[in-house]
Amino acid sequence: MPEDGGQGPGPEPADVLLSARGVKKYFPVRTGILKRTVGQLQAVDGVDLDIFRGETVGLVGESGCGKSTLGRTLLRLLEPTAGEIEFDGVDVRRLGGRDLKAMRRHMQIVFQDSVGSLDPRMTVRDLVGEGLRIHRLERKHRDLAVLDVLERVGLSAEAAGRYPHQFSGGQRQRIGLARALVLRPKFIVADEPVSAL
Repeated sequence: MPEDGGQGPGPEPADVLLSARGVKKYFPVRTGILKRTVGQLQAVDGVDLDIFRGETVGLVGESGCGKSTLGRTLLRLLEPTAGEIEFDGVDVRRLGGRDLKAMRRHMQIVFQDSVGSLDPRMTVRDLVGEGLRIHRLERKHRDLAVLDVLERVGLSAEAAGRYPHQFSGGQRQRIGLARALVLRPKFIVADEPVSAL
């Protein structure tokens, strides 16, 4: 019997999909007519985290404790104040321009606010297919992928031609989920994805 109590060896370092060390995200606190910085709000303060391929991790904490901020910081939707973030062996803090855009295909987010995260002037087809367009998938293949993912999240093909305001909160959340899934990412940050379902 192995010395570790029968558990066997732990995951190999190569199995780590996302690794965060000492990640911090501070926001300036400003006051007065000149908006002078008088302090820092420590939204995320020194997070260490490893997420392995195929693993599901849940963050639990009270409202306002920094869960959403951590998710956005790991994806570099917010720039970290300090720390290291590696995704699939690549230091994402060093990426810029095209390289960051290419990496984002593999890292997606389902936002908590389904109303604010969906452009009201775009059809569902365009919203869900936007990432595919950015990554230059042909229109024909893009439309097929959009219809497929809409079906997978429980929405009809007819939904593709409609606008976000024509859906309930739960349906809008499904649209946000479809938008994240359509690119078949390796990593998804789901910020309270079922709160409106």
